[in-house]
Amino acid sequence: MKLKQLIIALLASGIAATAFAAVDTYTIDPNHTYPSFEADHMGLSVWRGKYKKTSGTITLDRAGKTGALDILIDADSIDFGLDAMNTHAKKEDIFDVTKYPKVIYKSKTITYTGDVPTSIDGELTLHGVTKPVTLTINKFKCVMHPVYKKEVCGADASATFNRGDFGVTKGLPMFSPEVKLAIQVEALKN
Repeated sequence: MKLKQLIIALLASGIAATAFAAVDTYTIDPNHTYPSFEADHMGLSVWRGKYKKTSGTITLDRAGKTGALDILIDADSIDFGLDAMNTHAKKEDIFDVTKYPKVIYKSKTITYTGDVPTSIDGELTLHGVTKPVTLTINKFKCVMHPVYKKEVCGADASATFNRGDFGVTKGLPMFSPEVKLAIQVEALKN
C-alpha cells in the first residue's frame, strides 16, 4: 500500500509541477511600452498624448486560457509633444499628478479566442477613481527575442472610456468626454 501511495504522490506532484510550469510571467519592457490616448479639443482637433514611464507584469496560462495584467503608469510622464500642455495637464484642474501620481490597470479576466488572448476585463484607476474598462487586444504575438534570447510577447490593445467618470472634467461639456486609449506593449519572459 505504501508503494501505491508513493506513486500517487509522485504523479500528483508531477501534475502540479506541469500545471505550474504552464504559467508564464513576463515583465513589461518600459522601452517598448507606451500607453497613448486621444481626446477632443473643442471639436476642432484631436489631441494625442502618451505616457513615457510604464512598468508591470503579464501572466499567461495558455493551457488554462487565463492570465493577469498589471500595468503601472507614472502620471507625471505624460507627453503631448507640447511642453505648455504637459505642464497644464499635470496641474490640479486636470490630472493633479501630485495628488494622483499613478495610473493603474489591473485585469480581472482575460478572454481567449482559440489560443490567443483577445480581450481583458479589468479596472482602470485614474485620478483616484477606479472603474471597469475592457481592453480589446487587436494584435498579439510571442517570439524568441533575437537579442535577449528569451521569449518576448507583444500586443496592441485599445479601449474607449468617459474621462468624466474618472473626475477629469476640465472643459466639459464643450470638449467631448470620450477618450480613446491605445497601449502598445512588449514584455520579456522572466
